[in-house]
Amino acid sequence: MSFYTSKGRRNTAQPPLQLKLCVLALTGAGLLSSASVWAQAAAETTEPTDTATVVVTGVRASLIKSLAIKRTNDQVVESIVADDIGKLPDNNVVEALQRVTGIQVTNRAGGEVGTLSIRGLPDVQTTWNGRTIFTASGTQVALQDIPSTLVRQIDVYKTRDASQLETGIAGQVDVKSLRPFDFKGSKVSLSARETYLDPAKKANPQLSGMLSNRWETGAGEFGALVNLSDTKTKYRNESVTPGAMVPFVSPNAAEDPAGYTPLQRVFDNNIWTPGTHTGLPMAAGSTLNFNGKAYPYYLARDAVFQSDVHGERERPAANIALQWKPNSDSVYTFESMYNGYRDKSFNRLLFSFVDWWGDLGSNPAGSITTFPGTNVIKSRTVNNVYGFNSGDYTTSATDSYVYALNGKWNVGDRLKLDGDLSYQTSTYHSEFTATRIDRVAPSINVAFNDGNNNTAFHFNNDADLANPAKWNVAQFYDNANRNKGSAATASLAGVFDADWGALQTIHFGVRFDDRKASEANRTQSATLNRNLASLGPEYASTNANFGTAISDVPRSWVEPNAYYIRDHIDDWRTLYHSADANFQTTDKLSLQKTFEVDEKTTNLFLMGNTQNELFGHSLRGNFGVRYVKVKTDMTFYKVDATTKAVTPSGASKSTNKLLPSMTLIYDPSKDVVLRFNYGETLRRPGFGALNPILQLGDDVSKVGYGSGSGGNPDLKPTRAKNLDLTAEWYFQKDSAIYGTLFNRKIDGLVVDLRHRVHVDPANDPFRNSTSGGDHTNGYDYVINSPTNASNGKISGAELGLIYFPKGLPGLLDGLGFQGSYTRLHSSQNVPDANDAGVIVSQLETPFFGVSNSSYNATLAYEKGPVSARLSYVWRSGFLAANEAALFANPIGIWRHPEKSVDMQVSYKVNDNMSIDISGVNLTNEVQQQYYHFGNAGNAQVSNFGTLQIGRSVSAAIRWKM
Repeated sequence: MSFYTSKGRRNTAQPPLQLKLCVLALTGAGLLSSASVWAQAAAETTEPTDTATVVVTGVRASLIKSLAIKRTNDQVVESIVADDIGKLPDNNVVEALQRVTGIQVTNRAGGEVGTLSIRGLPDVQTTWNGRTIFTASGTQVALQDIPSTLVRQIDVYKTRDASQLETGIAGQVDVKSLRPFDFKGSKVSLSARETYLDPAKKANPQLSGMLSNRWETGAGEFGALVNLSDTKTKYRNESVTPGAMVPFVSPNAAEDPAGYTPLQRVFDNNIWTPGTHTGLPMAAGSTLNFNGKAYPYYLARDAVFQSDVHGERERPAANIALQWKPNSDSVYTFESMYNGYRDKSFNRLLFSFVDWWGDLGSNPAGSITTFPGTNVIKSRTVNNVYGFNSGDYTTSATDSYVYALNGKWNVGDRLKLDGDLSYQTSTYHSEFTATRIDRVAPSINVAFNDGNNNTAFHFNNDADLANPAKWNVAQFYDNANRNKGSAATASLAGVFDADWGALQTIHFGVRFDDRKASEANRTQSATLNRNLASLGPEYASTNANFGTAISDVPRSWVEPNAYYIRDHIDDWRTLYHSADANFQTTDKLSLQKTFEVDEKTTNLFLMGNTQNELFGHSLRGNFGVRYVKVKTDMTFYKVDATTKAVTPSGASKSTNKLLPSMTLIYDPSKDVVLRFNYGETLRRPGFGALNPILQLGDDVSKVGYGSGSGGNPDLKPTRAKNLDLTAEWYFQKDSAIYGTLFNRKIDGLVVDLRHRVHVDPANDPFRNSTSGGDHTNGYDYVINSPTNASNGKISGAELGLIYFPKGLPGLLDGLGFQGSYTRLHSSQNVPDANDAGVIVSQLETPFFGVSNSSYNATLAYEKGPVSARLSYVWRSGFLAANEAALFANPIGIWRHPEKSVDMQVSYKVNDNMSIDISGVNLTNEVQQQYYHFGNAGNAQVSNFGTLQIGRSVSAAIRWKM
């Protein structure tokens, strides 16, 4: 057999070393679309990984392989390769990716990272062995649901050509699993890990095992592989948060408008407008207009609350692969993957309003302090405050299955074909119950910023918080959801060895995907009004040792025992039914479907690879176009709140796009690679965003109106035009320095526009609510609906380095460095609408989740049986989300800079056994937020929540043969 040289001509010599090392990257389902032709062919003839001639293991081996993949790929790609069977450099997939150049992670909670972005954008196309995967009715999959022990390699594509999937404007993450032909013969691997999580102070097991073998028979070569994994995690999340800002009149009666008492909260929206981007001015002496006259006002928080979440999570997973190679010109692979997710969490929520003005005593001004030079209240004492505790219990489960059959054929000497059939299903089901208990406390003293951007508070007697006799059992919320998704996909692609002068090969293909999704839910609530102690001790639960690493707050409080209530849910529903006949018992409950979607996608692509010379050096390229046609049929179901009658409605839409791509690769010397990429990608709207049926929320904060959301069936795909220019210098076989300049121009970004609607009583689910006011004649809700009303751009630069110095003395021999730095700039226009939903102005803001600067630095060490790394990851502050448009603070919620110190040490006991010790977030960092937009708000005056994310330490033992 033969392979292609860098000149595009056939050669029967053995492929170079680095192509052998990249074999793991260049096999998988579907065409190797972004690999250069000569690298593809080399990969097909390379022996399995355990016959490699370079004796390098551990972290260093993983980095060498990742460099080989980067160098031989046409696209800008970063890779993580397991340095042993089922052994990525971290405990989970997302943790490993945080050290990849240009990737940022955040939302760390429950012992893991929750969000990943590529160059600041979260819209990532996730694939498994080249196939699209998703969770339930969503368009993406949570990477943390894929156990690291099932993964042999992860490729992050920052650019793409016409042969690759068009969705995911941030990029593509392709997760590759093991197959039996990856090994020379039989292989067995077992792994056991124990992870200790803080602040849960629990140990958590992870078990995995793999069995693989291959056989020569008269019918050809066969292989079979089974890989199993199960991870259990008990976690605890602790957070303390001040409420949103609202206006109050002055504490001095002489300065207050008629009809107001000192420090009375201003609810009248004719006097101030809630939800503006910059909020109300915070300068001392700022005024509001009361009936034509200016009066000073103060800003303070409406509430304080803290959350203590105790949870238990499990992720079972399995992967099987069967391979058959009847001859040298064909290979068939059947593989299937199962991912499961189970989570049970008990959130002990303590919530107290701090906005009451009715009992301030003789000196209201003495009950507050303000931040210097502002009208923002820094601390205050409030008497007779209403508060509630809520025992929130959530169970959720996901079951996802993928079945796939792939065939690869050499048709003569010049044509290679790749056919793939796959089917997948995914179901997500969740149930949420919350029981509130409430009381009026004699007083609370609160410091909204204790000096460390944390909130601190205490009641007159914190011991009352844990006394069931002091609490009334109030509302019970009982909700459930079920989301389903499925997809049947067929593709056929080919590579023709044209050898027509400069045009070396022609890539072509067709793909058809039929995606279905549906969602269903139910919701109900009622009020009991019984003393908690009267129900018996089994109905009460008290936590302990809360927030010791956060701030000076109550450490313990009582909640309704959500565990016991869920175990006796039939009795609990019957109890609430006795208080409210409209509340349904278990035997009457059912889920109501809210929408169904059937989306059919057809793809065609054509791409040519060229080979030329420029100034005596190789100039390669590929030029292609991808045609995408999407037809979406939607059915929505509206339920009358009173009669429960269901009214269906429907909508259909069809879109088609031509997406060109171009890549040029120039080798000015044997160790330097220059690349230029242009490509266009799409982000299709999530199915849930298409559903126009309103989802309403009660007026919990008592601002005078509720909130809600509704989708938009007319949403169009967001389109990105992407430019990348890279330079890579491979100055030795295990070291390189590389940099990229890039620009993304994004049109049709989906943003939420708010407008106010009036809901008549028949369709107001909160018409009987005691917390939201009188709903007898219907009620107003501020609704957020998505629309393609924004354009934006994101540009930046990346710099990466992998370096293992030569000739270091003694124990220092084997020391290396991996690091990268990313600089980003993003902006998008943000439309501002009036109550009718009409856009009245345009503002500019950065993208959500984009840190201007981020970097990571890793010291790696490889010496004898010892392999180790110590990493530091840092990202600058960023806009995380927007607050609900109900309050007077700046609408942007910003995160403080985030960092993590991680480590891993492995010791190879012998050829069959190794031991690992690792740690994540060793410095026990917290996650903090604050309100900010433009020049309004800062971390001290408008600080927001603090989350204690905790650290983890793991020990593992691995055995293979």
